[in-house]
Amino acid sequence: MSAQVRKTATKLADGRDLFYFDDSPEYVSGQRTRRLDDPRPLPDRFAPIEGEDGTVHPVTGPQMRKDPLTGDWIPMATHRMNRTFLPPADANPLAPARPGAEYSDGEIPDTDYDVVVFENRFPSLMATPEQAQEIAAADGVIPVNGLDGDDLYRRAPAAGRCEVICFTPNLEDSLATVSHERMRTVIEAWADRTRELSAMPGIKQVFCFENHGKEIGVTLSHPHGQIYAYPYLTPRTRQMLTQAQAHREATGRNLFDDIVDTELRSARRILDQSEHWVLFTPGAARWPVEAHLVPRRHVRDIAHLTEEEREELADLYLHLLQAGNRFFVNPDGSAIELPYIAAWHQAPIGPEGDELRLHLEFFSFLRAPGKLKYLAGSESGMGAWISDTSPEKIADRFKEVW
Repeated sequence: MSAQVRKTATKLADGRDLFYFDDSPEYVSGQRTRRLDDPRPLPDRFAPIEGEDGTVHPVTGPQMRKDPLTGDWIPMATHRMNRTFLPPADANPLAPARPGAEYSDGEIPDTDYDVVVFENRFPSLMATPEQAQEIAAADGVIPVNGLDGDDLYRRAPAAGRCEVICFTPNLEDSLATVSHERMRTVIEAWADRTRELSAMPGIKQVFCFENHGKEIGVTLSHPHGQIYAYPYLTPRTRQMLTQAQAHREATGRNLFDDIVDTELRSARRILDQSEHWVLFTPGAARWPVEAHLVPRRHVRDIAHLTEEEREELADLYLHLLQAGNRFFVNPDGSAIELPYIAAWHQAPIGPEGDELRLHLEFFSFLRAPGKLKYLAGSESGMGAWISDTSPEKIADRFKEVW
């Protein structure tokens, strides 16, 4: 943790973890501290539940099932059907508590914060205390058994963790508008959570990401991202591992090294570069707007970045977000705020991830003002991508607005 950021841990009323990451000098020095108590009358999230017939039964976490056709694990998070959806500004659960107001059902106890991370109230992945103990006792092995007494469909507890990270207390802000200092605090929070979640028994990989914009499907408009700790390797990661291992066997070289070297030699799609990072539109880009940000050296995850790499990352990342907001313009010439997904791919935990490198994949569904790329028959039905543009056109537009 940087000396310029202070982390303070507490518990919410239902037992979930919450962490303040402060860069304001009076909090970094310890002169002031955030509110740590949560007075909401929330029941313990793991307390036994009484059913409609009066029977009391223990809380069960979400289950995941394995698709025998693809080998993909699919979490069944049925409780998320009733999660908060686009609440009004005065009922924003990610906003700080209002000074002097009766405490509402918000997630942050204090009336202000810099950056805050907490466990999601409606998680897709969660282990009950009993499951966590069982997995820890089994050296991180998650129990798997058959569905309906048959082994074709495998099932297991979706024993991971989902966290929310709020980038700023201000609803009208976005990550693109924060200062360099605040972006550094966000990076420190990503690094801290990656390190701690990676050490949890049963976790296979940690994914930091942001969904931005209603077109992407955001259900809370407050500027925030999420951090998932998966108890399995995701399909995208398995695909990259397969390709990287095949490349190593065929050439003796690391795939990411060769990708970066190839993009630098061409220079056609390079958007920016620094001492420690290279930003480019990849030669096989699939989205209408896409850029990848890759460290020059082999780094497994955000937690392993040096201070110098984090400093440069803060500047490049902010510049990328701001350029994205200039990529499309309205007929009157005004800029369109870009809906996007920012996905931080990190190497899986353990030696099997040695071939993979930390990198950001930044992309948008927007293909023109007011027009989205829909994942229809070919993409959704067959996983066969068809691009509506070319990587070179994407790179040229980024360079125009850079």
